[in-house]
Amino acid sequence: MAIPPRWAAILVIALSSALNYLDRQTLPALAPLLRQEFGLTNADYGLVLSAFSFAYALSAPVSGWFIDRAGLNRGIIIVVALWSMAGLGTGLVTGFLGLLLLRGGLGAAQAGGVPATGKATALYLPPQERALGTATTQIGLSLGAIVAPLAASWFTAAYGWRSAFLVTGLCGFVWIPLWLVCARRIPPAAARETSAPKSAGGVLSDRRLWGMILATILYMTLYSLWSNWTTVYLVDAQGMTQQAANRTLAWVPPVFANLGGLFGGWLALRWIRGGMSVIRARMSVSRWSALLLLATAAIPFMPTTGLATALICLSFFWVTAMSVNVYAMPLDIFGAERAALAVSTLTGAYGLMQTFLSPAIGSAIDHYGFAPVCVVGSLLPLAAFGVLKLMTEREA
Repeated sequence: MAIPPRWAAILVIALSSALNYLDRQTLPALAPLLRQEFGLTNADYGLVLSAFSFAYALSAPVSGWFIDRAGLNRGIIIVVALWSMAGLGTGLVTGFLGLLLLRGGLGAAQAGGVPATGKATALYLPPQERALGTATTQIGLSLGAIVAPLAASWFTAAYGWRSAFLVTGLCGFVWIPLWLVCARRIPPAAARETSAPKSAGGVLSDRRLWGMILATILYMTLYSLWSNWTTVYLVDAQGMTQQAANRTLAWVPPVFANLGGLFGGWLALRWIRGGMSVIRARMSVSRWSALLLLATAAIPFMPTTGLATALICLSFFWVTAMSVNVYAMPLDIFGAERAALAVSTLTGAYGLMQTFLSPAIGSAIDHYGFAPVCVVGSLLPLAAFGVLKLMTEREA
């Protein structure tokens, strides 16, 4: 059966998400090696993550506004080119300061990635398919996270760690002409519906958006944890070498993140087709995800590495199931006209959260290990659901 053209376009967009996370996750995959080479503590590594996240948070709303104004095609080409150059530059750094600056540049450029894919989802897909569309671009993100430790391990062993950043950075310049061909052959359909306010200010002053922003800061802490600290956990808490961790286990949780995104999107689609309202379906997925994420607290107390990794996989699964629905809500509420701006506020919130959380996580791990991080993190998605329920109850 042929893939509908609208979904072919979404698949190409998802590939840009894969490259986004491939460039981003190469650093976490090589973190133990870079800590040793540059003499970094876990807290120092947290500062490097914060440099990325702070620039990401500041740039996200500007990127969303720009993409809405410039259009999907021009906007996404510019941000992919910029983050690819920053990724290449990371392979040339000679010290801690250079690493901070280049990761900040990468964050500023990649802040436009999720808003661009959100706008593509709003332009190409009807409301009932948007969580699946978000899940598909999430698969791209997770695919990048899966490939990053494997590619980093191979290139580092063969050519040194710098080659991993150089090769992944070049991939973005291969994607750009692919998207130009796709966009020319498959233009987006006219917006099917929109309830967007006439001005950007109308979006930014909406209390529902601020509920989604606060919820994102809370529940995405777990997404940030497993995106950035899985290899470190396997090395520090489980006693594995970096090479063994990346080759055997670090790539597995992102596979479950893919499955969780698909499951969350499919479940919302099923409930919507069964007569449930769009927002209520997304809220129901979020509620069950938040409850099941309480199991995250048990990860540091598992008796074996395999069991701990299995629970990390389940944690990543359910936080992604929740994420694809929360990230689809701005598209449902504000429509395609303001899609990039609305989604950019959530990505900015994620970046802001990581800015302050990453050094705190690193310091907590240095002093107390992973146990308090997992216990506190397990409670935050439930708090996020409470915020979402309070702020979006009129829509459900």
